[in-house]
Amino acid sequence: MNYKQCVLVTTALTSILVGGGAMAQEAAGSADAATEVVVTGIRHSLQNSIKAKKTTDAIVDVITAEDVGKFPDTNVAESLSHLPGFAVDRQFGEGEKVSIHGTDPALNRIFIDGHAIASADWGGNPNDITGRTFNYAMLAPEIIGQAKAYKSPEAWIDEGSLGGTVMIETRKPLDLRSGTLSASAGYEYNDRSEKGNARGSVLYSWKNDAHNFGVLVAATYDKQNLYRAGIEYFGYSTGGDLDGSFATTKDSSGKITAVTGPNINGAAPTPASYAEMNAARMPCCMNFAYFDQTRERKGLNVAVQWKPSDDSEVTLTALHIDGDYTNFSQSEYSVASWAGNRAYDISVGNGIVTGATVGATPYVHFNPANPTAATSYDPNAQLDTNLRKTQVLTDSINLAGKINLGAWKLSGNAGWTKATGGKNPEYLASFQTDAGFTFGFDQNHTNVNYTSDPSDPTTFFKGDLRDMTVNGVKGYYTQIGGIAYEKYTDQEKYGQVDAAYTREGLFNKVLFGLKYSDHDNGSWSHGSAIYLQQETDLSDYDWTLSPANLFSGLGASGNATQFATMTREGVVSMLNGGVYKDQGDNYGAMFNVNETNAAAYGQVNFSDGKAHGNMGVRVVKTRDQSDYWSSSDNGATFTPQSVVQDYTDILPSVNLVYDLSDNLLLKAGAAKVMARPRYGQLAGSFTLDDQKLTGGGGNPYLDPYRSLNLEGSVEYYFGKGGLLSAESFFRDISSYIITKTDDLSLYNVTEGKMTTYAVSSPFNAQNAKVHGLALQAQTDIAWGFGISTNVTYAEANTGTKEYYMPYLSKYTVNVIPYYEKGPWQARLSYSYRTKYFTAIGRKGSKDFTDSYTQVDLSASYDINDRISFYAKGLNLLDETYYQFSSVTIAPTSFYKNGRQFMVGFNYKM
Repeated sequence: MNYKQCVLVTTALTSILVGGGAMAQEAAGSADAATEVVVTGIRHSLQNSIKAKKTTDAIVDVITAEDVGKFPDTNVAESLSHLPGFAVDRQFGEGEKVSIHGTDPALNRIFIDGHAIASADWGGNPNDITGRTFNYAMLAPEIIGQAKAYKSPEAWIDEGSLGGTVMIETRKPLDLRSGTLSASAGYEYNDRSEKGNARGSVLYSWKNDAHNFGVLVAATYDKQNLYRAGIEYFGYSTGGDLDGSFATTKDSSGKITAVTGPNINGAAPTPASYAEMNAARMPCCMNFAYFDQTRERKGLNVAVQWKPSDDSEVTLTALHIDGDYTNFSQSEYSVASWAGNRAYDISVGNGIVTGATVGATPYVHFNPANPTAATSYDPNAQLDTNLRKTQVLTDSINLAGKINLGAWKLSGNAGWTKATGGKNPEYLASFQTDAGFTFGFDQNHTNVNYTSDPSDPTTFFKGDLRDMTVNGVKGYYTQIGGIAYEKYTDQEKYGQVDAAYTREGLFNKVLFGLKYSDHDNGSWSHGSAIYLQQETDLSDYDWTLSPANLFSGLGASGNATQFATMTREGVVSMLNGGVYKDQGDNYGAMFNVNETNAAAYGQVNFSDGKAHGNMGVRVVKTRDQSDYWSSSDNGATFTPQSVVQDYTDILPSVNLVYDLSDNLLLKAGAAKVMARPRYGQLAGSFTLDDQKLTGGGGNPYLDPYRSLNLEGSVEYYFGKGGLLSAESFFRDISSYIITKTDDLSLYNVTEGKMTTYAVSSPFNAQNAKVHGLALQAQTDIAWGFGISTNVTYAEANTGTKEYYMPYLSKYTVNVIPYYEKGPWQARLSYSYRTKYFTAIGRKGSKDFTDSYTQVDLSASYDINDRISFYAKGLNLLDETYYQFSSVTIAPTSFYKNGRQFMVGFNYKM
């Protein structure tokens, strides 16, 4: 954490400790004088969250809606990221999945009204399309009443979380006044895409005069235009790729005694400088990436409640989300390793090849007048266009019931949930260029300059016609691309019964129950190749230029920063007009994982004066069957494979609370927990990107994560919404899973041949211990101002320098000052996390995401009790999302997503 950030956090905490303590009595006094007032807004939300945290016999953090249909943020993940120990990844601009205490987001489960929601992805990340966590961006915050994050588990909570479990409670009709209507409408604008869209929501709740039957319906609509500018390096090889540009002389022992060739660091090469170049790391490629995505989400939620008597209740809930994530990727990338025999003016420093000039290729085009004449197809760079048409559908239906029989309370629920996603279809097209280029880079800058103007559409062409037979017709063809289909399916059926018995005495409540779930997660893939029978270039199709200032703020320079590319319509038209060759199902990327879980638990709650808490045990039996295809003849034939894994876990837990006073609490928790690998990690198949030649593979023999979790906290509550707390945590994790990247030869369904891919695959690493401390403070200050802040420190010991704990930031910081007085509300949110490890990249590199700062601002004004106007600004710093390989001076990607601005109004009745 740098000096400026430390000053900011320290100042915030000091203001709370000094100002909060001094003004606590004033705040309490004013609160007593206003007990008849119905409070909504920021303070109301914070007070309800504090109350829930205080009265829960576990270590939890809570977020409460400010009013019906008014959650603190427009994204649930963003709200959770403000809690101590929570962090989100913002590679695509908005928080989608949540890390808790430095654990992989896939290892922290989310339950909505007590049950899981199926999740599918839009296919933009081949390494994470089949996780176990729900994409929070898909969930409409307007339907949420409260989100409670359990960091120390209880036996009644479903297993499967390593860092914590998020329990979301949605609005129910019998909890609201009949005729409740909440609506919002607004407009959202992104300053990088320079596009805006409308968004809106409506919630209506009704119940009869007897207050025993009610119906709630909520509908939401949201649309975003995301223009993500990125510079990507596609991993690192070595300077040895340029070896073809040199000649060496060796003595009888094989030692190099002389080197001739291009200059290295401005001087003629020597054996020493030549050796340094060969050993240095060099980026595989330099890609100027233009990602254009429309994210349009429509949601519908229905809740029906019926109370046949005062002691019984039946609730039916249903959820439907329709997300359109259609996106268009355009990648212009130079490949120095393709030009190993024509490189010169090479720069090497700190173990990295930081620059070179690559000469134009001796490309000899196909001559249709003399088709047998010699050709030479040796490109330097490539332009890829990739249009994915993607729809993500999520459905869930749940029937729950409960009945009170004196001291007994029986409850149960059963339901079904399903999600589908993928590419339907994906249009891929590639062009090449023989232009030479010069490249240079450091951790803040990237320069690529071509000898031919990339904004000229004739610079990019496809001319490598070859003698072949396509669909039984012999001729001269060039493959321009392909049309591919992928469908991801995730679904679960489940049932649960619970019983609770309340009694007098030390052990005042006994809980026990059973749960069974049957889950399927799978992927289907089908491909084709598209051929042309004549040489072509971009000018033959509907083309355009990438935005002139797309890469502003990323330290980019050179003529590569603006390039000619195809339009969406141009890609579709070209591929539909080519010669279509069906490649059939891509068996290597297809799989299905069936998982059944049978669990039983028992728990007792106890209270003895100032000491109270709970203890229990959960026993769960898991069976995983991974079905996939394998090939031993380079993709000519595939054979079905099936791997079955069975294991049983006994998971005890205990939570103890001791009331030192009414407002000073000591809490402690201990539990054994387990978390299962991602479904895609259990698959034996590969999901591939045929253009970037990257992919993700599985391992059906993975063991689950298992951990001993210890938690402790001191919590001091003052005033009506004041809190000071310190929380310590410890995780002793066995066989944690990390991802490594290897070069593998796999079948390329687009090109119809075996191709080398950089494939990321998981394996069980060594054990790890994670420990940390989270400090939290929250209070009103004076004159309508208040503040909420927290800082978390976390560190892991893996016993080796080879591996790190993925997604663990050493520090995460949140500082949220707010103002609420009269009709005005305003809140500034500052979030910061330090760098974190993501995966093992090519050549064993350690890939990291660098520190990231997010600053948001929101304000609202209440016209009257029913109507309010709001304005919000997100990512006001337009932060750069930076990733690097092992050392910060070796970048792997730079991204910018732009600032978002919103205006709108809320209405309630």
